Amino acid sequence: MSQEKLKFVIIGGGAGGISAASTARGLASPNSSVTLFTEFEDVAYSPCGIPFVHGREIPDFKNLFLQTAEHYTGIGIDIRYNTKVTGINLDKKFVSVGSEKFPWDRLIIATGFEYGNPDIPGIDLDGVHYVKNIRRAMEFDKKLDSIKKIAVLSASPLGIEMAGNLAQRGIETHLVDEGGWLMSEVADPDIMEPVQESFEELGVKMHFGTKAHEIRGQNSKVKSLMTSKGEIECEVVIVATHKVPNNTLSREAGIKVGSTGGVLVDDHMRTGVDGVYAAGDCTEVVHGVTEIPIQGLSGSHAYSQGRIAGANAAGDNRAYDPVYVPWGMVGGKIQIGGVSLGETLHKALGIPHVVAFSQGISRARYYPGVTRMRVKLIADPKTHRVLGAQMAGGEGIKERADFLAFSIKRKATLEDFAWMENVYSPPIGALMEPIALAAQAGLAKLANV
Repeated sequence: MSQEKLKFVIIGGGAGGISAASTARGLASPNSSVTLFTEFEDVAYSPCGIPFVHGREIPDFKNLFLQTAEHYTGIGIDIRYNTKVTGINLDKKFVSVGSEKFPWDRLIIATGFEYGNPDIPGIDLDGVHYVKNIRRAMEFDKKLDSIKKIAVLSASPLGIEMAGNLAQRGIETHLVDEGGWLMSEVADPDIMEPVQESFEELGVKMHFGTKAHEIRGQNSKVKSLMTSKGEIECEVVIVATHKVPNNTLSREAGIKVGSTGGVLVDDHMRTGVDGVYAAGDCTEVVHGVTEIPIQGLSGSHAYSQGRIAGANAAGDNRAYDPVYVPWGMVGGKIQIGGVSLGETLHKALGIPHVVAFSQGISRARYYPGVTRMRVKLIADPKTHRVLGAQMAGGEGIKERADFLAFSIKRKATLEDFAWMENVYSPPIGALMEPIALAAQAGLAKLANV
């Protein structure tokens, strides 16, 4: 641990930036300074919770704040709110905020992401909304009681969460996506089928294989969305497209970016510039199965990367492992989740694989509240090593995704899962674990090949 008097500068107040600042502050010398710049009015809140406040699952935006401004002042972090860093000077080691210069000994870039804007006319109209800043979300929420029709661009995880919650609030909601099913870039159609059925029950109008052409307005306000399959009347268009790394500052400074557009970092979150680190959605990291770079992961990944960057900037020596990307969410009334790549992406990438599938239950079949669960394991047909998984059900998806990610990282095989131990307790777990059933089905399939 370094005891030098250092100046730490962090750009970005999201999960990556705030965890980097907090970790560096905890490990660095008390004489060191930690300054964080954010363009927003707040830090330390969960943007992932915003759709659920709109849907009234969470009663108030106040519930999304994790810490107060006073907390960070108290632990010695100087947060500059509503402050845009305009440049990074790598040679002289300072960042610019307009004409002001702030020197650094260690710089951590956590500038996050932007939504990939569809290149269509009308994208700047009043009524085009992005889910990111909690203050804008608060303002938007006040308008929702008077809004009757909304179009959501992209059946991404965020698009699904927004569509489900807005429909639950009673708003006519249209979900527009160029793919053939929900989350088609990540999830398999059979896993998303129960989510689609749940959306139909909620009244979400889904437009698959549909391209947005233009947002039409009247008096500078959104009036409708023109698509390849006709016009959708709406008062609001929500952009929920894929994440694009926010790397303008890094590029302009000459910091290297990779094939995904994310900042290139090593396993210690170091860029190629001495004393400069990066974390979160602005970076790219290595996928554990494919060994190719990916970006645009979850808040938990950004938080962990920020901790690694902050610790190493303060003199520690910690590595960030390749990612296996456990994920989970709620779509309508259905929980879905997985690890690594699903069947569709394995096929698209030409990776040899076998699919192991089961239909299980979340609790004892006689216990109230039991729900069905689909489990799909993707395995190497020669080594039987499990490479990925996808699941859908009413409960227990998150825990299984976490467990599977850890197991896959440790190179577990179908045999390991087929003979695994599991909890049996009627209120929380069935006698036969759905993961084990899927593995057994996969082994039976391989035996008959």
